[in-house]
Order: sequence, then C-alpha cells, then structure tokens
Amino acid sequence: MRIIIAEDSVLLRSGMVKLLEDEGIEILAAVGDAERLLAAVEEHGDVDLCLVDIRMPPGYSEEGMDAAIRIRRAHPDVAVLLLSQHVVSRYAAELLGGGSAKVGYLLKDRVADIDEFLAVLRRVAGGGAAIDPEVVSQLLSRNSDSALDRLSPRESEVLGVMAEGLNNAGIAARLVITERAVEKHIRSIFTKLDLGQDDHDHRRVRAVLEYLRGTGGQD
Repeated sequence: MRIIIAEDSVLLRSGMVKLLEDEGIEILAAVGDAERLLAAVEEHGDVDLCLVDIRMPPGYSEEGMDAAIRIRRAHPDVAVLLLSQHVVSRYAAELLGGGSAKVGYLLKDRVADIDEFLAVLRRVAGGGAAIDPEVVSQLLSRNSDSALDRLSPRESEVLGVMAEGLNNAGIAARLVITERAVEKHIRSIFTKLDLGQDDHDHRRVRAVLEYLRGTGGQD
C-alpha cells in the first residue's frame, strides 16, 4: 500500500509515518497543508490512499475536506481517509455523497488503537468505506429522515454498524446476533429503503448513503 499523509501537526505526522513504515506501508509523501497534498497526488500517480487531516493551514477550517473532495473527483481510484479531532457528521455525509467507495472518516483518537487503525486503512484502500463509531452514534441520535423512520430499532443498529464498514460477520459479533439474523435485517433494510435490485454490495453502500444523508447538513 502506498500512502500520502497530510497532517499539519509535525509530531502526529512523524508518528504516523513511523507507524505505517514499520508495518511495511510505503509513504510517498508527508505534507502539512492542503496545497502540498494536492501537488503530491499529482506527482505520485501510484498512490493508493491519502490520509488527510480535515483542518489544515492556512485557515484551519475545511481545507483538508475540500482537498479530499477534489482528489475523489479527479482521481476516483485513490482512496481517502479523513481524520478529525471532533465529530462533525456532515463531513462524512459530504465525502460519501461524492463517491461511495474508498472513503473513510475517523476521529484522531482512533490512531492510538493501532490494530483498528491499520484495519481501517486496509479496508478503505481495498475499496470499502469506514465511518468512526462515534460519528455513526451521533448520526443515529440525530436522524429524522422519514425513510429511515421505517426501520425497526434493530435494523437501525444493523445499518449503523454497516456504516462503520463491517461485514456481516462483524455486524453479528458487534450486536451479538447470528449472521443469518444479520442477513434478514439487511434484506429488510433494502426493502424499506426502496433500494431495488442492484447487486448486494452496491445496495449496502446506497443504504449507508441514505443513512448519512438524513443528517447531511448537521454538525
């Protein structure tokens, strides 16, 4: 896996470089602002994933988010994993709304859990999506979308864990239910959200997008 890191904190940036290199991951560039991130992506056409801090110089507002969206539009094969200090749920909705695969959004605290952090990196680089559990929790508590109101409490739980990027086995383990029960709930979710007859993986992504769009404008 070949990665570009964009993080304005020199300490955190250096720490992530060492951590990932120790795991055999190639760091193509490690930069501290959005403009250098975009330049690095253009320079390194073989990059697999960009690890991007949302707030970076010069304004420390949404420079990283804007750069991530530009990267996804210009280079859809490049995965993007956003890092944020705090939960801002609309970031997840906005990024996923622009492309449903190879995207993720984690709180920086998750970097400390090395195994989980590496698992998320690989999941996103491999074509999946991963949303931080705390973001999912807040989305669930705020969501008032009428289509999602059709879901039972258990179906909402299943969809919430699905949004974190877990497969059926992972959902079953998290919720302490059988994989057969998970499959049943997912079929019901597809039906209630009117997701039609697309392939199963595509419908999973569309279900997550439907879920995120319910609070797409909220912080």
